[in-house]
Amino acid sequence: MINKETLRQTAEQWMGEKGFFLVDLKVGSDNRISIEMETERGSVDIDDCAALNDFIESRFDRDVEDYSLEISSAGLGQPFKVRKQYLKCIGQDVEVSLKDGHRFVGILQAVNDDSFCVNVIRKVKPEGAKRPVSQAMDETYRYEEVNSVCYHLEF
Repeated sequence: MINKETLRQTAEQWMGEKGFFLVDLKVGSDNRISIEMETERGSVDIDDCAALNDFIESRFDRDVEDYSLEISSAGLGQPFKVRKQYLKCIGQDVEVSLKDGHRFVGILQAVNDDSFCVNVIRKVKPEGAKRPVSQAMDETYRYEEVNSVCYHLEF
């Protein structure tokens, strides 16, 4: 079976030189390898996936270890898996799904090791007012409170 840590180091070596980062790496019991990557700027295209595929195949001999290799971009509609995805999205709309069932869209403001801050529009009723008004406010959430965070796509 292919050593997952060696594979991770190999993939990250290529990615670091090219401005990409690793989002997910899976090695199944049948040596089925799945790698998701993202770029720090712009988007991942098919040529990037092919180049990483060639780099990995040049380092792992298929005659010694029979494996299948699938390389893809993380995907816009997929939940964030690593902190770098959050960092890349600062200043952009994200969709947040909390473990308590609440879902909302806001602008990602800041990212820390254990939490992130989102600016959201909430209806609040000022003291003495008859009607609620919309007000932008920053809310901070710990990663443990969240089911998922992903890019908010609006068509």
